Amino acid sequence: MPKLTVDGVEVEVPPGSTVLQACEAAGAEVPRFCFHDRLSVAGNCRMCLVEMEKAPKPVASCAFPAGDGMVIHTKSEVARKAQKGTMEFLLINHPLDCPICDQGGECDLQDQAMGYGYHSTRYDENKRAVTDKYMGPLVKTIMTRCIHCTRCVRFSTEIAGVTDMGMLNRGEDAEITTYLEKALDSELSANVIDLCPVGALTSKPYAFVARPWELKKTETVDVMDAVGSNIRVDARGAEVLRVLPRLHEDVNEEWISDKTRYACDGLKRQRLDRPYVRRDGKLQPASWPEAFAAVAGAMKGLKGDQMAAIAGDTVDAEAMYSLKRLMGEFGSTNLDCRQDGAKIGGPRAGYLFNTTIAGIEDADAILLIGTNPRWEGSLVNARIRKRWMQGPVSIGLIGAPVDLTYDYEHLGAGPKTLSEIADGSHAFAKVLKAAKRPMLIVGMGALAREDGAAVLAAARRIADDSGMLIAAAKDDDGNEIAAWNGFNVLHTAASRVAGLDLGFVPGADGRDVAGIVEGASSGAVKLVYLLGADEVDSDFGDAFVVYQGHHGDNGAHGADVILPGAAYTEKDGLYVNTEGRVQMGVAATFPPGEAREDWKILRALSEAVGKTLPFTTLEDVRAAMRKDHPSFAAIDTIEAAAWGEFGVAGATDDAPFAYPVDNFYMTDPISRASKTMAECTEAFVLPKREAAATGTNG
Repeated sequence: MPKLTVDGVEVEVPPGSTVLQACEAAGAEVPRFCFHDRLSVAGNCRMCLVEMEKAPKPVASCAFPAGDGMVIHTKSEVARKAQKGTMEFLLINHPLDCPICDQGGECDLQDQAMGYGYHSTRYDENKRAVTDKYMGPLVKTIMTRCIHCTRCVRFSTEIAGVTDMGMLNRGEDAEITTYLEKALDSELSANVIDLCPVGALTSKPYAFVARPWELKKTETVDVMDAVGSNIRVDARGAEVLRVLPRLHEDVNEEWISDKTRYACDGLKRQRLDRPYVRRDGKLQPASWPEAFAAVAGAMKGLKGDQMAAIAGDTVDAEAMYSLKRLMGEFGSTNLDCRQDGAKIGGPRAGYLFNTTIAGIEDADAILLIGTNPRWEGSLVNARIRKRWMQGPVSIGLIGAPVDLTYDYEHLGAGPKTLSEIADGSHAFAKVLKAAKRPMLIVGMGALAREDGAAVLAAARRIADDSGMLIAAAKDDDGNEIAAWNGFNVLHTAASRVAGLDLGFVPGADGRDVAGIVEGASSGAVKLVYLLGADEVDSDFGDAFVVYQGHHGDNGAHGADVILPGAAYTEKDGLYVNTEGRVQMGVAATFPPGEAREDWKILRALSEAVGKTLPFTTLEDVRAAMRKDHPSFAAIDTIEAAAWGEFGVAGATDDAPFAYPVDNFYMTDPISRASKTMAECTEAFVLPKREAAATGTNG
C-alpha cells in the first residue's frame, strides 16, 4: 500500500487510490467540481490542482495515481495560485446570476468561489451564451452556467444506463445536451440536478418556489415503492415543497427515483380533510362522532366472519397492527395486506429480499422471474446495473423482454421456462449451479397469479438445487440461517413486508382479498374496512364499506364512511422494506384539516364501538407491537431469516408473466394525484403505448 505525505501528514492508502483520495484520508480539503466518488474520473475542471514535489507543474489530484513516497502540498503558494487561477477561468463565462438562480445557497461553485475566488475579474470581454436545452418535464436547463464537468453525462451513462446525454463540439463551442434534444428518459434522471455543481441543471417543478433557508428539513423514508429509499423532506409551513435523497449505502446509496422525488406535489391534491358519511346515496361531510357512530351502527350485531379488512400499499406498521387488534376483538380473521392477490406468506425467508440490495454486488449469476426491476424497484435495478458494470455476470430474464439498462439473456416468457430451470433441463440451470454466488429475484408478476404459490415453490426449488443457500449457522429451532441466501422477492408495496411480519393475512378459515370480494358480493361479508386500500378495484356489493385514507382515490369512491388519515409525510411510523429492514418514518408536516394519524383514528374508533384498544400513545402501540412481533425492535438492521417450507407444489398456467406496473409514474394515490407525474406519463409512457399499439417506433 502506497505511503504519501500530505501537508506534512503521512498517510497510507489502498492500491489504486488517487492523490485526491489520499488528501482526503489525510484530512486535507481539496476543491473539485468534476470528481464524484461514484462516477468515473474525468479530470475536466482542473479545480483539484495540488503541488507535488519534484513535479514540473501542479497535478490534477483526482486523476493522478497515488504513489509511494509522494510529497503533496494542498495549501502551498503554488497550489493556491493554481486553484485560484482555475476558478478565475471558470468564472470568465459564468453569468454570475446567483440572486435569481435556484441553486443559490446550495451551489458548489458559489461556495468554492468564496474560498478560492478573487474579489474581482480581469476579463472585460462578453460572456459566452448557450442555448437552453429541453430535457423533459423534470430538469430545467440554463446551459450558459455549465462548466462542462460532465457529471450529468457520466451519471446518465454509467448509473442510469441511458445514453441520451453527451457533449457536442469542442473548445469554446462545447455544449452538454441530449443528442436529439429529447426528454431524458430514465427513472433516475433528476439525480443529475443533485450532481450538477452549478445552476445549469435545476428542478423544473421546484423552480423559483423557495430558498433552502426557508425550509424545514426532515429525514424520513420513501413509500413510493418497497425499496425504502432514505429521503429528506423539505417543507415550508404545511406544504411539502421537495424531496431529496439521503445517503444510505446499503439501500439507495445517494440516489432516488423520479417518482420518489416529484410525486410530493400530489400530497396537496384530492386530499380527504374531513370525515364523510353516505346519506341518501351521497357522501356528506360529517363530524368525527357522526362518522364513528355510523361505523359502530354498521358493526352492531355482526359476527367476526361477517367483517373483513384490507390494508393498502403505503400504510405504516402501527396502523396495520391497530386494525388487526381491532378486528381480533370482533373475532374476525378476514384480513389481507396483499391487494394484488400475491401468493406469499409463511416463513420470513420466503418473502424477503434475502440477498439484500447491497448484496447484489456480490452475485455472479442473477435470474429475474416475472419482474421488471427498472419500474418495480428502480434503485434495485441500478444496483444490478452496477454489478453488471463491475465485471462478468450472467443475467437471465423470464418474462416479456424489456429494456433493463444492462445486457441479459431472455430465457422465456412464463412458468414453462421456470419449470425447465427447476428440473435442470434448461441451459441456465447449469449457469446457476456453476456460480459461486447465484441469486434469483421473483416479482409480483410471477406471484400475483392464480398459480402464484406453485411458481413460488418452483423458485424455491431452483434456490435449493442451485446452491443459492450457503449455511453459516442454525437458530434455536435448528433451522439453517444462510451466510448467503440467493432467494429474493421484490415487492412493489411499501407496506407489504410489514403486513406479512404482523400476520395481516387470513387466519384460520379467514378470507383473502379475493375471498373478501366474493363474500361481499354474495352477502356473507357485511362490512369491509379499507385501510388505505386503493388498488382493489372491485364492487363490494351491499357490504358496508369504511375507507380510511388520505386521498379521494379508488377506495374512497364506493365507501359508506370515509375517515381522513395522514399521508406518509404527515405521521411518524415504521415501514419495512423489501429486504426486511425496519425503517423509521418521521412526520414533516401536519395532516390537513380534520385528518388524523391512522393509529389514532383506529384507537378512537375502538372506543366508539366498545372494543377499546389498550394503548394511548404511539410508544404504547410500538411497545405492544414489538412484544407480539420482535422483528420490529431493531431499526435499520438486517436479520437473516431462517429457511423453511413455502410455496405449494402444483401445476402452473402457461400464460406468460405480466408485469404489475404498467406506468412507473402512477402507482398509488399520491402519484396519481401528482401533476408532475401526469406530465411524465404524457412525456414518457403514453408515446410508448401508442407506438406499441400502432407497431411504430415512437
